[in-house]
Amino acid sequence: MSQASRILLSLLIGLAGGVALAHFARDAVAGTIAVAEPIGAAWLHGLQMTIVPLVVSLLVTGVAATAEAARAGRLAGRAIALYVTFLFLSAVIAAIATPVILAVAPLPAASAQALRAALVGAGKVPAVPPLGEFFAGIVPTNIVHAAASDAFLSLIIFTLVFAFAIARIDAEGRALLVRFFTALRDTMLVVIDWVLWIAPLGVFALALVVGARAGSGAFGALAHYILVVASVGVIVTLLAYPVAWAGARLNPSDFVRAALPSQAVAISTQSSLASVPAMLEGARTLGVPVRTAGVTLPLAVAIFRATGPAMNLAVAIYVATWFGVPLSPATLAIGVVVATLTSLGSVSLPGTVSYVSAIAPIAGTIGAPVAPLGLLVAVETIPDIIRTVGNVTMDLATTAWLGRREPRE
Repeated sequence: MSQASRILLSLLIGLAGGVALAHFARDAVAGTIAVAEPIGAAWLHGLQMTIVPLVVSLLVTGVAATAEAARAGRLAGRAIALYVTFLFLSAVIAAIATPVILAVAPLPAASAQALRAALVGAGKVPAVPPLGEFFAGIVPTNIVHAAASDAFLSLIIFTLVFAFAIARIDAEGRALLVRFFTALRDTMLVVIDWVLWIAPLGVFALALVVGARAGSGAFGALAHYILVVASVGVIVTLLAYPVAWAGARLNPSDFVRAALPSQAVAISTQSSLASVPAMLEGARTLGVPVRTAGVTLPLAVAIFRATGPAMNLAVAIYVATWFGVPLSPATLAIGVVVATLTSLGSVSLPGTVSYVSAIAPIAGTIGAPVAPLGLLVAVETIPDIIRTVGNVTMDLATTAWLGRREPRE
């Protein structure tokens, strides 16, 4: 059984056990929560302790890889510019679409209140500072304090400045620092693998408490969450078709047929990398030169996840709305920027790892609590399928776009 399946099964068993306990053994609820709550909180803290070093190392190595790819040639540079543009557009789509979806189909107030009370470690959401104070605090005076206080936007800004500065020093020093942060990244991935290995226990404990406190409404709330986040991913996926039709001037039916094999692989494997052979064949049938697809498709898989900014920001907006955090246009704009930047460092990671490392900084920046992510990561299977299908579809569409500008063989 895969890790994602084990975590999902633990969630379902925990929720069902908590609901059953509340209905049939109400006297045992308090004692059970007293045992399960610290276990869930401890696992959640273990997940949270990896976020800062993982985000920093991923951003540094991601920027280094992007800069190296941009130096590889004109085609790679144009591809990266196109990818960054679509990553930003992806986040903008989420900032507009998610509040609209939640306004049309909101989470029932009773379920939201019950889940707020049930979630371990969510804590009280701090008041959003005035806009002037917020912008004044973006540039950190003490990077150690910014990291310790989860000031993710300040941390990201410093890390990006540091990463771009690395690209300007001599080759020997640059290679040394990139190797250091690569080793830090790999070490943190080992740590988070250990934390996720015991995730079934932690998620079971969290779900047991939620089920006992929130009742059967927790199932409906999680289903609502999946539908909202998946809907945002579908919107981004559908964007690939006009990109192919208008940008690459393809016949609509030709692109649909060319994309189907890679989409089928994406659904069955939840892996963009495993879809590369099917995408290469699809690009060939669309008339994209081999020398173009051979560069752009591996590059897209390495540094471009079109659905990432949209679906990551959608999760953060969902949690913020769930906990009653006000989201002004300025706050959403900051969320768009952070979602775009963190997506550069989260590519080529397992879904459960990128879920935590990419969404926690966005949630922290817009004022949403991070604690619910420990529960929501357990139902990431369906959204992750949507993510992968959207990514490979957009990879093929942008490759066709870039291929139109290249001379045919």
